Amino acid sequence: MLVMATLARGQAQGPARQRPYVFRAQSSEVLVHVTVLNKKGQAVNNLPAADFQVYDNGAPQHIDFFTHSDAPISCGLLIDNSGSMRGKRAAVIEAALNFVRASNPRDQIFIVNFNDEYYLDQDFTSSIAKLKEGLAHIQANGGTALYDAIVASLYHLKKGTRQKKVLLVITDGADDASRYTLEQTVRTAQDMHGPLIYCIGLTYHDLDRGRANRALKRLAKATGGMAYFPKNLKQVNAITNAVAAAIREQYTIAYRPSQKQPGFHSIRVKLHGKHTGGLRVYARTGYYESGPGGASGEQGSVQR
Repeated sequence: MLVMATLARGQAQGPARQRPYVFRAQSSEVLVHVTVLNKKGQAVNNLPAADFQVYDNGAPQHIDFFTHSDAPISCGLLIDNSGSMRGKRAAVIEAALNFVRASNPRDQIFIVNFNDEYYLDQDFTSSIAKLKEGLAHIQANGGTALYDAIVASLYHLKKGTRQKKVLLVITDGADDASRYTLEQTVRTAQDMHGPLIYCIGLTYHDLDRGRANRALKRLAKATGGMAYFPKNLKQVNAITNAVAAAIREQYTIAYRPSQKQPGFHSIRVKLHGKHTGGLRVYARTGYYESGPGGASGEQGSVQR
């Protein structure tokens, strides 16, 4: 059983637009956010519900709800503050602010800076000025407790009032300081109701680049997000803009699984319309079902 994470400053631990969908944790429905890209990496926005088929543990499911709308999100920006980031922070801060500017104005965003500890430097807000101030808390020293920061932020994300939940992680190296493992971090994300994790890996100078990139790819793939690996800092602005666009252009699907057995349930989303050949689909790969009377995922509060 994973321990409850605490997040504190200075303390380690058809395409028709439909009404916004409110997903309630007590519901028997499973929520899946889906991104569809063409061969050029551009979002495809004109697909009807009939083009989508969802499989739960290999069994086709009836789609109860489908929408394609620019719904506001609750979002955490997790910025690496380890010693190796010292020369990269200015560019990363500007890219993070560009992400905010390109997002839905009704988004609520918090800032976590992390090295071998992690700090909530700005709680949920829509104010660019406050987010800029939170990003400016630069220490740039110590190691990289990436997994601890993600787990704590996932719990803090549950306090957000928007239906869609997202983490955007920007880091330049492999985790070397966490209590949590990669497997525990992925499990925590999949225990929750569909938070997406997007990762930007500035790992081009990291000695353990392969392990770092594999971890970021796994976190993104498991949750339906994407992992990006720019060749230099100049590419980061374009990537954060692409992430903001991808979040705003997603399809949202809800279904009631036909099988209720406890344990891990795999999710697969496929396209089968006659004009969907060559399109790529990104969606979370699964979730954990606790069984009758149980609660999926660990319950706990994350405090500032």
